[in-house]
Amino acid sequence: MIKAIIFDFDGLIVDTESVWFDAYREVLLEYEFDLSLEKFSEVIGTHDDILYDYLKQNIKIPFERDLIESSVEKLVKTKLDEPALRENVEDYLITAKEAGLIIGLASSSSREWVEGFLKKLNIYEYFSVIKTREDVSNVKPNPELYCKAIEELGVTASEAIAFEDSLNGLIAAREAGLRCVIVPNSVTSHLAFENYSLRLSSMAEKSLTDVMNHIVGNCT
Repeated sequence: MIKAIIFDFDGLIVDTESVWFDAYREVLLEYEFDLSLEKFSEVIGTHDDILYDYLKQNIKIPFERDLIESSVEKLVKTKLDEPALRENVEDYLITAKEAGLIIGLASSSSREWVEGFLKKLNIYEYFSVIKTREDVSNVKPNPELYCKAIEELGVTASEAIAFEDSLNGLIAAREAGLRCVIVPNSVTSHLAFENYSLRLSSMAEKSLTDVMNHIVGNCT
C-alpha cells in the first residue's frame, strides 16, 4: 500500500535546471569556454564540486570559483524572478492530499532555496517533511536524503514513491529502496535512466492515481 510520495525539487517541481545551465553557459563564455549540456547534466541533483573540478582542468583562463558562482547566481535570480510550476505538479499535490497520502521532499539544494520557492508558489503547506542538504552528510546520489525523509514520514521504503528528474536522484531513490518515477526536463531527458518504475514526459501524461495504479499493479 502506498502511504507517501516524495518529490525532488530542482528540475521536477520547477524547471530550475535549464535556467542554471543557461546561466552557467553565458558566464563561462566570458572565459572562452563553451559548457556542454552533457557535462552540466552530470552535476544535476548533486553538489557542484564535480563541475568545478572539470572547469579547473579545461578552462585555460584563470578564474575564481566565487566570482563565477556570484555571476551565475545573479543571472539565475533574474531569470527565476517569476517561477512557474512544471505541468500538473499542483494537481499531483492536490490529489495526494485528498487521497490521504503524506507528502515529502528530498533535495540536494539548500533549505532557503527550496522553501523560498515553495512559499512563493503557494505549495509549501502540502509538504509534511522537507529534507535538504543541511540535513545530511552526503547529498544525492547518496541515499541519505531519502532515508531521512522516509524515516521522518514514518513509512517504509516500500510504502513510498519518489519522483525525480535526474540520474543522481534516481540512483539515490533506488539505493534507499524506493520505487521511482522519472519526469525528466529539457536538460535531463538525454540521460541514461535505468531501473525506474515509470517514466513520464510530464505529470500531465498520467494522473497521480494512474501512476500509483501502474506501480502497484506491477508489484502484484
